[in-house]
Amino acid sequence: MLKVKKLSKVYKSGGRDVQAIDNVNLELSEGRFVSIIGRSGSGKSTLLNLLGGLDKPTTGEIIVDGIDITNMSDHALISYRGQKIGFIFQSYNLVPNLSAVENVMLPMEFIGVPKSERYTRAINLLEQVGFTNEEIKRKPSRLSGGQQQRVAIARALANKPKLILADEPTGNLDSHTGKIIFELLKKLSKSQKTTIIVVTHDLEIAQKTDQTYNLKDGKLKK
Repeated sequence: MLKVKKLSKVYKSGGRDVQAIDNVNLELSEGRFVSIIGRSGSGKSTLLNLLGGLDKPTTGEIIVDGIDITNMSDHALISYRGQKIGFIFQSYNLVPNLSAVENVMLPMEFIGVPKSERYTRAINLLEQVGFTNEEIKRKPSRLSGGQQQRVAIARALANKPKLILADEPTGNLDSHTGKIIFELLKKLSKSQKTTIIVVTHDLEIAQKTDQTYNLKDGKLKK
């Protein structure tokens, strides 16, 4: 499902080269749930941005379902992100003036899913993450941090992505809620057959994934 070959990213900073990602190789099959741990500045967010098509590598290949996304045009990458990738962020990034169900419907609108289907799918996803009929109508300001992250997870699944990239999804949550969110992601990876890569500082939670990788100085190791 995902193959990363000899992936590197070099930035220019203060007139010198900074090796953010250094010759990374990774291969994941459908439905795998893996974690990446590493200190701040190790390159974790850079790697997620490359996999998500938000940035382009200096060298290497990122192959998703047999297609090398590193050769895609900017326009093609927009389509790739909308159809193949689900993003989950630490800060939730929900639209404040939209209800929970409207937030989940939003990405489906961008790829042309009919409104009736958008609504039905959004309701189904929110029910899967534990929302009641009353809660789906609430705007983010009336939801707890854990509830907002559940909406973000449902939104990430809305377009039936092949790959979900989660950047510290439990970072703003208490430990109990964080564990619930992590178990939910693990369950969804199996039921939806979605490959999930999550960046986390929580070693206890990371050890519960199918595989844990360590990223240090841009190098990825098991």
